[in-house]
Amino acid sequence: MAAAQRSAGTTFRRTLLNPAALGYLAVVAAVWVWIGVDTLLVTHADASMAGVWGFFVTAPTSFLLVSLPGPLPLVGVAVGALVQALALGAAYRWATGRTRGQGWASHA
Repeated sequence: MAAAQRSAGTTFRRTLLNPAALGYLAVVAAVWVWIGVDTLLVTHADASMAGVWGFFVTAPTSFLLVSLPGPLPLVGVAVGALVQALALGAAYRWATGRTRGQGWASHA
């Protein structure tokens, strides 16, 4: 009953504000900082492939939007990071929810 009364915003916040989701988003942010540093500050004899890692770290969701024109592939990276952070957060909540009194022994 209490789960039905919980708002979507509360569920969204709880799913994103846990160690798994925040850790994943920190990795994505670190990769994009590295891409920015490599693009702006490092000179290469030929083209750098550092930007590809932004898509790899948010794959497979970002690969769905990679063929769109203009800046939309970067939107795909942001959407991919958010979707996967939500999935990791939901998995984390599910895995740790069993240890808080909802484990197998309490159903016996």
